Amino acid sequence: MVQIAMFTHVHIHPPLPPSPPPPVYFSYRTLKFKTAAATIAKTRKTEAATHSAITHTASVSGSFNQAADGQLVPESEAKKRGKKRVFFLDVNPLCYAGSTPSLRSFGRWVSLFFSQVSLSDPVIAVLDGEGGSEHRRQLLPSYKAHRKKFVRQFPASQRFSRGHVGRSHGIIADVLGKCNVPVIKIKGHEADDVVATLAGQVLQKGYRVVIASPDKDFKQLISEDVQIVMPLDELDRWSFYTIKHYIAQYDCEPRCDLSLRCIVGDEVDGVPGIQHMAPGFGRKTALKLLKKHGSLENLLNAAAVRTVGKQYAQEALTKYADYLRRNYEVLALKRDIDIQLKEEWLVERETHNDLTILSNFFKLFGRNSEAHSSNWI
Repeated sequence: MVQIAMFTHVHIHPPLPPSPPPPVYFSYRTLKFKTAAATIAKTRKTEAATHSAITHTASVSGSFNQAADGQLVPESEAKKRGKKRVFFLDVNPLCYAGSTPSLRSFGRWVSLFFSQVSLSDPVIAVLDGEGGSEHRRQLLPSYKAHRKKFVRQFPASQRFSRGHVGRSHGIIADVLGKCNVPVIKIKGHEADDVVATLAGQVLQKGYRVVIASPDKDFKQLISEDVQIVMPLDELDRWSFYTIKHYIAQYDCEPRCDLSLRCIVGDEVDGVPGIQHMAPGFGRKTALKLLKKHGSLENLLNAAAVRTVGKQYAQEALTKYADYLRRNYEVLALKRDIDIQLKEEWLVERETHNDLTILSNFFKLFGRNSEAHSSNWI
């Protein structure tokens, strides 16, 4: 049974009833085994450096404008200022400082987000529901399997517990609720799928969508009316990521993003590509074929009836078609979750409480509490 929990003005004391720990749905802030940690760190550093370089180039060339309210916005967005924005806040990844659970990190990024990014625009916050990853794990047992190992690395006294998770979600909901942000959590569904579903409904109403998250999975949603704003640790700020940034970084349209990841895999999420079964079938070959055929399904259908590339690519596409389609089902964000957008979520957000609420939050969870943060989330 699907349950929707709408948290607004939840009191920290007494704590909410215990609930099972949510899967933390994001890519580069979760710790793997030591053999994988170096790979994740390298990937994260490379992506951040690339994005920073793209953003810097755009700023120098004048593709970013200063809005009347002082906010830095992409030029394409500045031209469409008449089209209102709705922000989605992907909460779970903000609750980590690197690989360490940290409510203080949540407070830091939310504070910067409210003051520098969303301002009074409507914000909808989304949390992972209990058991949200199970459907994908049934299709692919390796999907995010390392995150269970992450829990096991803590001493027994510091492992995630149902009560601690319940308290952390209660604290988060309390802060966001008092800042006039609805918090959505649907049992059995990951936050990404809920965001993708609601984003489609927002677009149908004529708004633009901005997704606040470091999760690369959201790149499959990027379009002229869907942007991402990412927290950049190195610069201590949020940074907009648009369709222009995507094309500059990957040399392809965002519509190819999901299909490309199905072929080359997603090591961080535990989704293997086909390179180990078809040596030589790498990103370059995949990108060339996808640019020609448009999508993975089109490519597989074409390969089933005619030759679409070199022999090794042709054989891989026909032999491993089911494998690739399974990857697609695992990596594709669902857009049909049973939830309906509410009109009250689209109103201008009242911001007069922000400073007081967040100041009290930081007082409650001061520097001394950081040593115990792994007990809270």
